[in-house]
Amino acid sequence: MLLDKIEELLKEVSTLTAKSADDVEQLRLRYLSKKGEINALMGEFRNVAADQKKVVGMKINELKQSAQNKINELKDQLETSEAQSDDIDLTRTAYPINLGTRHPLTLVKNEIIDIFARMGFTLYQGPEIDDDQHVFTMLNFAADHPARDMQDTFFIERSNTMDVTKNVILRSHTSNDEAHYMSTHEPPIRVLCPGRVYRNEAISARAHCFFHQVEGLYVDKNVSFTDLKQVLLTFAREMFGADTKIRLRPSYFPFTEPSAEMDISCNICGGEGCGFCKHTGWVEILGCGMVDPHDLEACGIDPNVYTGYAFGMGVERIANLKYRVSDLRLFSENDTRFLREFEGA
Repeated sequence: MLLDKIEELLKEVSTLTAKSADDVEQLRLRYLSKKGEINALMGEFRNVAADQKKVVGMKINELKQSAQNKINELKDQLETSEAQSDDIDLTRTAYPINLGTRHPLTLVKNEIIDIFARMGFTLYQGPEIDDDQHVFTMLNFAADHPARDMQDTFFIERSNTMDVTKNVILRSHTSNDEAHYMSTHEPPIRVLCPGRVYRNEAISARAHCFFHQVEGLYVDKNVSFTDLKQVLLTFAREMFGADTKIRLRPSYFPFTEPSAEMDISCNICGGEGCGFCKHTGWVEILGCGMVDPHDLEACGIDPNVYTGYAFGMGVERIANLKYRVSDLRLFSENDTRFLREFEGA
């Protein structure tokens, strides 16, 4: 009886067919798995008379080998059929697919965030498309103030030419995030605002119509310019090295008073003077200052109780200094030859 069953299975195996890899796998499970037909025969083999064990055993082995060969044959046929198929996606990335790396701007932005996070700053990201109220008006830009010309932006909607606060625009700085945050949170505030910004600039090696900024804001009681200087000195040394020096030069920003530009000692020549720093030994990296009382009041914070400082830097500028990239257009051209240079970073 067992020999008859084996013969039936041999005939069955010889006629097996499959239309997909799943079908092949189901056949393998049916015949060759621990709960399959052939393994079940091995259980019945224990009851075979001693004088027939050799013959039956050879037949079971023959069945097992036939099933294995047939399943392998079906698998090879499917693979060959797929390889010769006309239904090929010609847009598919060629194999092997090389692993990429993080973009240099992402590397620098993450490093900036990490440094300030260790100093207690939390992350906040606001809208790239915003109203004039948050981008300019709440930050002490009067409707006719000439400082608006410093940040010529792109307009999405100009619904009321008589009231600029109603305009919808692409933000020209991430300071709008600070206006949003101060309007919805009470001091103490210690927040970092990274993001992409837009300005109507002629594209060149030193300027682009979009770039990336990281701005920081700290508002609390008794915040002083000394606190600001120490935070920025710590940042500069963490980013560019322990020997880095800073200097603060008086400047003007509508939303801070007093305001300053911050330079670092040139990390290429070590402050000795070179072509990159125009032989001054210093390179500008950010603007900063004490938050103007008007800004605090516009956001619902009492300027008689609280003071604060703010700072902002371009991520491309920091990346230029850190990796010595001479043309910032390289950051947005997606040239893989350039991007591969940062795999080690």
